[in-house]
Amino acid sequence: MFLDHPTLTATNSLTEPDRIERLTRVYGYVVALADVAGKPTFIEKVSQLHDHKGTLIVFWHDAPTEEEKVYFTQAWASKMGDGSTNVEHEV
Repeated sequence: MFLDHPTLTATNSLTEPDRIERLTRVYGYVVALADVAGKPTFIEKVSQLHDHKGTLIVFWHDAPTEEEKVYFTQAWASKMGDGSTNVEHEV
């Protein structure tokens, strides 16, 4: 079992707690995509997810591949996420 999950933060999370819940759903979606793709160490690369006013910012321990970036875009654009493709990556 993996215990070092990324930190989930959001702008205005105290007044809009649903933003953290949304990040939890998106994180699960992304991890499932990586699992299906056969990338079991993917989860160890992600440091933090932050929702900044509808833009998902993904912080990485290690540089992601283009495929790994797409997992977040797909999840954020889904009904689990924000419904947009506003995703930024920081290493």
